[in-house]
Amino acid sequence: MIETIQGIIDLNSTLPIQIINFLILVALLRAVAYKPVVRMMEERKAKIAESIEKADADAAAAAATLDEYKAQLAEARVKAQEIVDLAEKRASEERAASIQATKLEIEQMKKSAQEQMEQERAHAVEQLKGEVVTVALEAAGKIIQKNLTAADNDAIIGEFIAKLDADKIGDATC
Repeated sequence: MIETIQGIIDLNSTLPIQIINFLILVALLRAVAYKPVVRMMEERKAKIAESIEKADADAAAAAATLDEYKAQLAEARVKAQEIVDLAEKRASEERAASIQATKLEIEQMKKSAQEQMEQERAHAVEQLKGEVVTVALEAAGKIIQKNLTAADNDAIIGEFIAKLDADKIGDATC
């Protein structure tokens, strides 16, 4: 039986050398491959964590900037509405002032036109009075020059009245 066990496990002098070779191989792999791979994995893990933190910080900064822009936009809209309201108010006031000034100007023009018409009417009446006096004096002179009969006097007066009707000025009659 010992022979069978010894046959299964052939313990010879190469076994300790193989164990030493295996341990050297493990030490070399650990020094050359395992530690650099672990270091590289740790560095990569740190870079990924740093990138995630930076992305989170950038997202927070972007959100803050967006909120700031939204606030500025809202403030700009309020100011723009205030400017529009002020412009509409000023336009309304200017329109009302313009209408009032136009009404005042029209009233002044009416008053001026009425005054001018009154002056022209007074002037026309004065001219008419002068002409009536002249015609009356002429008629009186003719009556005095001719010592006429009552029929002749009536004819001269009728002629005078007809002449006055021909010389009407506007609505004023002689």
